[in-house]
Amino acid sequence: MRRRDFIGIAAAMAAGLPLSVRAVSPRNARVGFLTLGADRSPLVDGRVASFREGVIGRGQDAINIEVLERRANGQIDRLAPMAADLVGQGVQAICAISPPAVRAARQATAAIPIVALDLESDPVASAWAASLAHPGGNVTGIFLDIPGFNAKTLQLLSEIVPGIRSVAVLWHRPSGSLQLGALRGAAASLGVTLDIFEVDSVGDLGGAIAAMAKSDVKGVIMLSSSLFAGNLGLLADLTLRHRLPAINTFPEFAASGGLLGYGPDLPSLFTQAGFMTRKVLQGSSVAELPIERPTRFQLIANTKTATALNLTLPASILVSADSVIE
Repeated sequence: MRRRDFIGIAAAMAAGLPLSVRAVSPRNARVGFLTLGADRSPLVDGRVASFREGVIGRGQDAINIEVLERRANGQIDRLAPMAADLVGQGVQAICAISPPAVRAARQATAAIPIVALDLESDPVASAWAASLAHPGGNVTGIFLDIPGFNAKTLQLLSEIVPGIRSVAVLWHRPSGSLQLGALRGAAASLGVTLDIFEVDSVGDLGGAIAAMAKSDVKGVIMLSSSLFAGNLGLLADLTLRHRLPAINTFPEFAASGGLLGYGPDLPSLFTQAGFMTRKVLQGSSVAELPIERPTRFQLIANTKTATALNLTLPASILVSADSVIE
């Protein structure tokens, strides 16, 4: 690195300003990938592969970028030291998956660009960005339009269980309360009562689902959470065992045996995060790189599970589904 480049980077870090990586060749870059995901998980492996495809590219467009993975295996308290380690490793950008990972990355650095992939937060309300069009700090990324999305999940569940008036909500407390507030607003407009079941860890899931079955709820909505994303098979088994119609934010839920999965197309979402990270490495200012929304959504329905629950999926679901598992 040339002396003037070093001086510029040092000055930016000393001032606590978002670091532009124009002085760093993307062909020699190191990128951090920080997630709560499991150490050994085919789902997480696939998401990392999609991110790599976006940031590294293919064929003649491929560039030599080292991706340093840090997986917290569902333990939030591991994220802070992992983020600090990535900063110490000299990464030029950090892709942070989920709100706890974004918070840990922000605590670790105010200078290194952070590309968030967060389906559970409002970046402006969280004071991570000044606006969607001009973030203004060192955080940009992909965030879900939560109010509209949560209203859609409630609508889908009401199509499957006509006349539903009581719904259980599985909520992972560390994911924040924004989704919960949006769902409450949608439920009030439809005259639906919500019964909230809070969980903090994977060990809480069995008890929460069993408690739902003993209550008077007629269906289950699982809010977005990295905890749920890493345990889709378990959640599908639990809801089927307790005969609860359930919809999950992650489409793979239905492929894992759950009734309905509706949410962003995750492979394309991680590739999209990779594209944004590549832009930062190629010189785009993170402060001026607009925050993006998911552009592709998937609806997957499982008719086998519906039959086991003595439900008939309506034509409106079957026709609009991207995939129907029989």
